[in-house]
Amino acid sequence: MKITILGAGALGSAIGAALTEAGHEVWLLNRSAAHVEAMRREGLRVDDERGSRHIAVRATQRPEEAGVSELVIVLVKSAHTEAAMRGALALIGPDTMVMPLQNGLGHEEVLADLVGIERVLVGRTYVGGVMRGPGHIQAGLTGKATVIGELDGRLSPRVQALAEVFNQAGLQTTVSLNILGTVWDKLLVNVATGALTGITRLSYGPLYDEPLLAATAQAAVAEAMAVARAAGIALSLSEPAQAWQLASAGLGPGFKTSMLQSLEKGALTEIDFINGAVVRQGERLGVPTPVNRTLVACIKGIERAMTDRQREETVQ
Repeated sequence: MKITILGAGALGSAIGAALTEAGHEVWLLNRSAAHVEAMRREGLRVDDERGSRHIAVRATQRPEEAGVSELVIVLVKSAHTEAAMRGALALIGPDTMVMPLQNGLGHEEVLADLVGIERVLVGRTYVGGVMRGPGHIQAGLTGKATVIGELDGRLSPRVQALAEVFNQAGLQTTVSLNILGTVWDKLLVNVATGALTGITRLSYGPLYDEPLLAATAQAAVAEAMAVARAAGIALSLSEPAQAWQLASAGLGPGFKTSMLQSLEKGALTEIDFINGAVVRQGERLGVPTPVNRTLVACIKGIERAMTDRQREETVQ
């Protein structure tokens, strides 16, 4: 299968590496010249439970170089979804499938408006990835589930075939007939740790050693679960502690969430599509979300200080 990863950062590169090693034509599309050039020059260095190795990959900054693909996996930052897809329409052909694996809510609607709802699949993954440097990632695939499905819940031939492709590449993938529940299940995991790591700047080791942080995380998850139930979403998780435990499953003490990685790079986070989505849905449904509202406010404050500092440095 010809697959393009739109937004091949740490996570996208980890997934792309697995699919490449399984024999598929995979293009890693990233706007970072340093990351792309390093992969072109030396291959992608992957550190995982199997050790460290270099994988020969196809990497580019230009969608036109990759060309029409059978599957486009979208992994850009949530706020950039529309602009990235508009700039990558060269990837879309008559039979192209488009599947976001991003955290949070709302990406499928954005993509459907651009490429047509009939092309869009839904996916969420618990695979982990950390960028160690240009062309160098740490990947966590073992024991990390990926769930995909059709927007309308059908068990279609294309989604079954795609699950087989992923499984053969070592990506433990199942098809969900309750994909909206799956999306919310993954959201709960992101709610549990993302904002807290961004605020505290802690990796998973010290984060999970602090009982006060565990209590705060589970309070945020409890609010999100209440919102989901009010929306009529059937969750597979029944207790906030499950999301807290699932977030760290199979990941080492040095693991950093994508939200923390964004802040360390001086980039804006996906808070509006994660805890912010819980707050918005709570307002719509009349469910209070004070913990999530506070976490959003704290991340927004950090982002404001960061952008102000960047602006001052630019002027100087």
